[in-house]
Amino acid sequence: MNKKHSPVLAGILSTFIPGLGQFYAGLRYRGVAVLLGMLFTSGIVAWYGKPIWYLAPVLIWLWNIWDAICAARQGRTFSVLLPILFGFVAMFGIGLAVVGVDFSKADINRAIAIMRPMFHPDFIQKRAESNQAWVEVMVPCLPGRSVSGINEENGKKVTITPTCADIGEALTITASGFWPNTDANLWWEDPSGSVKMIGPGEAAMLVAHTDGSGTLTASFKVPTTATIAVPDVTQSPPHRVYLEQTRLLGGFELSYVGGRVLQGALQTIGMALMATALAILLAIPVSFLAARNLMSGNPFTYAIYFIVRTLLNILRSIEPLIIAIVFVVIVGLGPFAGVLALAVHSVAALAKLYSEVIEGIDPGPIEAIRATGANWVQVVRYAVIPQIVPPFTAFTIYRWDINVRSATIIGFVGGGGIGFLLIELIRINNFRGVGALFITIAVIVMLLDYFSAKIRERLV
Repeated sequence: MNKKHSPVLAGILSTFIPGLGQFYAGLRYRGVAVLLGMLFTSGIVAWYGKPIWYLAPVLIWLWNIWDAICAARQGRTFSVLLPILFGFVAMFGIGLAVVGVDFSKADINRAIAIMRPMFHPDFIQKRAESNQAWVEVMVPCLPGRSVSGINEENGKKVTITPTCADIGEALTITASGFWPNTDANLWWEDPSGSVKMIGPGEAAMLVAHTDGSGTLTASFKVPTTATIAVPDVTQSPPHRVYLEQTRLLGGFELSYVGGRVLQGALQTIGMALMATALAILLAIPVSFLAARNLMSGNPFTYAIYFIVRTLLNILRSIEPLIIAIVFVVIVGLGPFAGVLALAVHSVAALAKLYSEVIEGIDPGPIEAIRATGANWVQVVRYAVIPQIVPPFTAFTIYRWDINVRSATIIGFVGGGGIGFLLIELIRINNFRGVGALFITIAVIVMLLDYFSAKIRERLV
């Protein structure tokens, strides 16, 4: 029996304040952990308010009393797996209820309808020639803004009436000079270049058939999403309605969606590369100011270190997606907003990594250079830089890899790249295109991960 600590007193203490008995028995860290765990579990259960879940903190409280008694009597304790299990069950059960998991709402038929076309990605198509034309229309109708509603080029003539319309209003298009007795696909394109479907349910292209003289007439409504990407409809350029006929020539070629997927992929990689390059220019000098071993020489430099470190922590705590939303408002939709968002977050992340590399370098060369009377710049030039080049390079490549993945998500909020195209395809229910995008994203990520890993192996 432990003569030093009273089991009864330990039990009483833990009865009133969980963990206090363990603290009394000499297990200070365990006592604090028990108290914090009890407070956290009780707080979550009290917030949720369902009486059944109060059983978890009660069981943890009883376990805590018995554990304190055993710690005082025998100098040993029970495994903490049991209270962790109690807390986990409560957290998981409350989490399921809060999230509202309800599998009864799942629609297997809808899932099949979405997944089936994704296994047939729209990336390549049979080689064909096309016959295309377009005509402009203003949306909405506003004084002082008009177009002719007629476009003639290469022997083709397209007319649209009326020449302006509001969302949901009917339009009639007439075209001549096209291939006779051939289907033509019609679609809408807003001033930003975003494609909108004008077929049934706005889920597919409108299909019209030319007569024996190559003339067609079709009616449709202005799509409900026509102005969704237009920041100011009072100043926006005209919208366009496109007509296109195709006929097979034999062989295969990149499809329209496949071409846009490749364009988006290259744009995404370019965004990540530019953002990383901009981040390097700022992160390298900032990282020296955020390194404790370089900035702790006097109170002034240490204050700079503290301020810089705090700013980096604040920037890193904000997700690039949130930063992208801010820049989309400031500079508008497109890759530029995405580049700025990635660059800002990358500066904070790289500066943090770089500063930790600097703090972990061998202090011997620094002390030797300082002993010669060298100033701060000379210490950095001759004692720090030679040690940090390889890890800096490795971290930079790794950050570029991360930025490629982040650039895909940033596109969801209008930051350009492949993510912007993905949202567009989902909105028009083009899941064959979504399948092509998923495959492309996976290939890009795997290739970059492979090559960046190989480069890091050679550098570190």
